[in-house]
Amino acid sequence: MTDPAIVGVDGGVDVAVIGAGPAGLAAAVQGASAGLTTIVIEPAAIGGQAGNAAMIRNYPGFPDGISGDELARRLSNQATLFNAGFIINRAAGLTPRGIGYSVRLADGAEVICRSAVITTGAAIRRLGIHNVDRLAGKGVAYGTTVSEPEALTGEDVVVVGADPSTGPAAVALARYARNVTVVLRGGTDVSLSADLVKQIERTRNIRVRVNSQVVDAYGESRLEGVIVRHRVSGTTEAVGVHGLFVLMGAEPGSGWLKGTAERDQDGYLLTGPDLESHQARAQAWPLDRAPLWLETSLPGVFAAGDVRHGAESQVSVAVHEGAIAIMLAHRYVREQAAIGVGATG
Repeated sequence: MTDPAIVGVDGGVDVAVIGAGPAGLAAAVQGASAGLTTIVIEPAAIGGQAGNAAMIRNYPGFPDGISGDELARRLSNQATLFNAGFIINRAAGLTPRGIGYSVRLADGAEVICRSAVITTGAAIRRLGIHNVDRLAGKGVAYGTTVSEPEALTGEDVVVVGADPSTGPAAVALARYARNVTVVLRGGTDVSLSADLVKQIERTRNIRVRVNSQVVDAYGESRLEGVIVRHRVSGTTEAVGVHGLFVLMGAEPGSGWLKGTAERDQDGYLLTGPDLESHQARAQAWPLDRAPLWLETSLPGVFAAGDVRHGAESQVSVAVHEGAIAIMLAHRYVREQAAIGVGATG
């Protein structure tokens, strides 16, 4: 564990990885194994959202699946074996300093780095219902990733949320489940596109409940059903289901970079080609070369995983992006060394 007041004061560590989810841990393994001095900054639990997953069935190399916390443990152990350092603290700011950047921590300490990889993910918005959270991974899923769809065959499921993926998720789940109930707080005209409404109407095993919300769930070791309340009449109904998919969107962990790095309207970090597609943002890019694929509007600062605009919310993809981000960061550090700005191994 590394926790001095100022890390990397003598020229800076090669790379600071902010966030220890799958992308961040993969970046730490890749960076430290490549000989880069690597520091990982994480305020809470190692593993990010994936650490809460009961079982990841589609991760390459694990045909029987691997739990989220076990994957996180293995990645963090591997990073430690390669001498990556870990700081348990919250990143509060990022500013240019000397040859690179200063990452300001919540307690006032600093990490000086030549490059940085932002992997702070996106916090899934939850229903805030105790029994729903209690049954997470036991029939309740935040998102629609179903690695074994045949497990839903003949089952009844509920999809609830206010996310653009709600409609498509219901249609996809209806291929396997016996019945799919979509619970919408408003009407279909507010929550779903006209094309999706037509598609749902053509799908015989989808039922839509408008002006409704899930207010509770029940079941001991597994989800057995939910309580749905009509928001106008106030009436409630118990609906027996074995699957609840919650799609309330997510809040990207980029608030600490507001006004520092370019973000989209929802707060996700813009990188590479997405920066170039915005003319005003492209004009603000300070270098002669174009931004690299995962590079943010700050040269030498990269983003990977769910915090990035356009990212696919899958563990294997996040791991891939984390490794690629480190390769690009290594390239950046070498370029800086070549022009006489700092040095690296």
